[in-house]
Amino acid sequence: MISTESVLESGDQPYIPLQLLNNKHLPGKATPTAVLMDTSSPVVTANGVHDIEDRILRITGYYGYNPGYSSHRREDGSESQAETPGSETSEESRSYQTCTNTALKVLGGLLMVLCVSSSWVGTTQVVKLTFQSFSCPFFISWFSSNWNILFFPIYYSGHVVITREKQTPIQKFRECSKLFGEDGMTLKLFVKRTAPFSILWTLTSYLYLLALKKLTATDVSALYCCHKAFVFLLSWIVLKDRFMGVRIVAAIMAITGIVMMAYADGFHGDSFVGVALAVGSASTSALYKVLFKMFLGSASLGEVAHFLSTMGFFNLIFISCVPLILYFTKVEHWGSLSSLPWGYMCGLAGLWLVFNILVHVGVVLTYPILISIGTLLSVPGNAAVDVLKHEVIFSVVRLAATCIICLGFLLLLLPEEWDSVTLRFLANMADKKSEEHGEELTESSVNTQSRSRANGTVSIPLA
Repeated sequence: MISTESVLESGDQPYIPLQLLNNKHLPGKATPTAVLMDTSSPVVTANGVHDIEDRILRITGYYGYNPGYSSHRREDGSESQAETPGSETSEESRSYQTCTNTALKVLGGLLMVLCVSSSWVGTTQVVKLTFQSFSCPFFISWFSSNWNILFFPIYYSGHVVITREKQTPIQKFRECSKLFGEDGMTLKLFVKRTAPFSILWTLTSYLYLLALKKLTATDVSALYCCHKAFVFLLSWIVLKDRFMGVRIVAAIMAITGIVMMAYADGFHGDSFVGVALAVGSASTSALYKVLFKMFLGSASLGEVAHFLSTMGFFNLIFISCVPLILYFTKVEHWGSLSSLPWGYMCGLAGLWLVFNILVHVGVVLTYPILISIGTLLSVPGNAAVDVLKHEVIFSVVRLAATCIICLGFLLLLLPEEWDSVTLRFLANMADKKSEEHGEELTESSVNTQSRSRANGTVSIPLA
């Protein structure tokens, strides 16, 4: 028994359940007395209700009431769940944030498409301008490849600005060198892993520049887009990727475009040689990508920056002897260093570096398909420059070959599940049309019944 004064003085709201008892010890008629019960153990009645408060809540139909969950239990917080009225608002804010992030990613991807296309068009056109005063394609290729050394410093600068990490360049370089193995980069791994990729990189750029000496920028850029078909064929053969009929069709279209491009001026002369050089450049590019995927896997952006910078060092150290050999054998001869068109060469190397940075960064920041579309848009971009500035007249055969190659490139961008997704979309469209047709029939039957009732007739449905 506790007194009411002690309850009131404690500052807590008193909880006083009443229970009527009959005093059998007093003579005469029993009088009801109010007895204060201990609240530590609520009394359970026969119908499963704990106390009078539960009875009142049960009778009045209190919102959210369950038998046995009275106020003294809810105050403990052990058996009650607080409602969150802002849950719907939080879900709406999350969905809004997701839509905003998707829209920003798409807009950034479109901007990236324009930048990739512009940088590749600029690179190709500057090469054509450089050849007017300096016709040494291997030296230009070697000089441009040396600029890959700047890839990791640029990546590290952006990484420090964005993440604010206090890692030194050496620490970050060692962290990204795990691409070569758990022990990092050794001299043996440096030569073993970097040499084949550096050679393929140099061959790709060198053959591309040689093709630009024979063909227009539009033809070379269109033929270079065939590397997508070669990547699929090599991945199917070497990496055992999934077979897709539509991509086989795209590869056949690419080969058809190549043959038509070679046939445009007859299978002789500079045109045929230029087509062969451009196809060789696309082939070495495809081999580089497939080998990178097979040996290095899916590397992070930091590891890719580390790898490209390493290839730049390998190019500077080991391939520098090739331009000297070509110089002394009079294959590529140039005068004094002061007579070289350094402005064009630095602009060419800078645009090429920007293109490579945009391609590798864009794959991480936005959708990879947009980067491929940016490469494809370089074909109409170069065509516009060739027509407006160089006054190039394209034959019907070349235009048809370019269109076929570009169409095959677009087919190669289709996802692997494009057929099932298309069939599911068509099935959903058919279901929606059938539902709309059924609703129209229902509305027309209702209107017919209402008009028949208005005319005093009754329509009897057939069994």
